[in-house]
Amino acid sequence: MGKSVLLIEDEPNIVEAISFILSRDGWKVSTHANGQTALARIMETQPDVIILDVMLPGASGYDILSSLRSEPKTRELPVLVLTAHGQDGNREMAEEMGASRFMTKPFSNVDMLEAVRSLVVS
Repeated sequence: MGKSVLLIEDEPNIVEAISFILSRDGWKVSTHANGQTALARIMETQPDVIILDVMLPGASGYDILSSLRSEPKTRELPVLVLTAHGQDGNREMAEEMGASRFMTKPFSNVDMLEAVRSLVVS
């Protein structure tokens, strides 16, 4: 069984770092950088986990998360919300909207790997 993650992030350095961390752990990593077309990409790739940045061009990560949670097909899809804004209000909003996990930038490699692993049932 291949584990797949879709990383929706527009910052190239973050994309490179997360892709490296997860690929090295055996994950199949796909990336996407546009919020406006992210839902179509999710449906196309059908990942096991999504890592979703909050600030994206075209649509916010919160908009995407809301759409995912309103659809029966994606309602239970694990989503790790990633943001540079780690205030409690952001965490609460993400959790209320149905985020599976919440992580702030910068993050440690170990924390990222543990968070993504925790979202997939073996």
